[in-house]
Amino acid sequence: MSRENRRRMIGVVVSDKTPKTIVVKVDRTLRHPLYRKVLRRSQRYMAHDERDEAKEGDLVQIVESRPLSARKRWLLEQIVRRAGA
Repeated sequence: MSRENRRRMIGVVVSDKTPKTIVVKVDRTLRHPLYRKVLRRSQRYMAHDERDEAKEGDLVQIVESRPLSARKRWLLEQIVRRAGA
């Protein structure tokens, strides 16, 4: 997989307690197929943060990578917005 073709997602850091790892919650919206109501679904991803620079509440962009551990398959690419800024 080339570097340009990797999947990227934007989400909010919900946990930064483990060393070099952050948990990012990514929200998405979808429309119910029958009732047409807009639903919000979220999923949590564990991402590698080498320098421990992302903190809880930050808006970050993560990028797909090779498996780094049993549950980590994403890397922190950039911090889009700091919490409270």
